[in-house]
Amino acid sequence: MAAATAQAMGNLPSGIGICTTAPDMLFVPELVFGGLVWILVASTEVKPVIPQGWVMFVSVFCFVMTAIWLVIFICGVHKNKTSWVIADFIYHLIAAFFYFGASVPLAVVTIDMKNTTAVPESDMFRYYQIDIAAVVFSYITTLLYFVHFILSAIRWKSF
Repeated sequence: MAAATAQAMGNLPSGIGICTTAPDMLFVPELVFGGLVWILVASTEVKPVIPQGWVMFVSVFCFVMTAIWLVIFICGVHKNKTSWVIADFIYHLIAAFFYFGASVPLAVVTIDMKNTTAVPESDMFRYYQIDIAAVVFSYITTLLYFVHFILSAIRWKSF
C-alpha cells in the first residue's frame, strides 16, 4: 500500500487523473474556499483597510494562480518533468505562507471590529458575522495549501 502511494505520488498526473492523486485533488477545495474568502472579504466594509487589502490580494492571487496551475495539470503541459514537481512544491509553500500571513491580520481585525464604532451599529453585526466566516474559511484555505505543500514535498522527494 505504501509503495503504491509513493509510486502514484512520484508521477505528475494529467487530465482527469488530477482528481485521483493525493496532493492534486486539493486544487478544487483550494479554489472553493479561496473564492469564499475573496467573496466574503469583498462584501464587508471594515476599517482599517490595509489588512483587508492584503487579504484580498492574497485570495485573488492564489485563486488565479491555482486556477492556472489546475489548467496546466489538466492539459498535461508539465510532462512529468522534475522542474514542475519543484515548482508545484514552491508554489504551495508560498501560497500557504501568504494565506497564513493574511489569516492572522484578518482575525485580529475581526476581533477589533467588535469594539469599534467606525461602522454604523446596524451594519456592524452583519459585517462582523461575515468577517468571522471569512476568518474560518481563510484558515481552512491555509490548511489546504499547507497539506498540499506537504504532499508536494513528499512527491518531490520520491520523484
